[in-house]
Amino acid sequence: MQLNSQQAYLAMWAFLDKQYALGWRNLGGLLGSMSTLTDGTPMDQAFVADWQAAVEAVLAGKVDARVILNNE
Repeated sequence: MQLNSQQAYLAMWAFLDKQYALGWRNLGGLLGSMSTLTDGTPMDQAFVADWQAAVEAVLAGKVDARVILNNE
């Protein structure tokens, strides 16, 4: 599976949006948990499934990161 740059950006957005919804408020802590071990896997294995879900959502066209401003 290959993502173009726009799809990769949307996958990152969807992934971070989910992490925020799960309670992550500190970017440093999030990045620390995402750091990889010597075998290349994240320190927190839950991120693997979350990332796969974000990629699959993007490929299925289910991610919308647009901001809609209402001037009413």
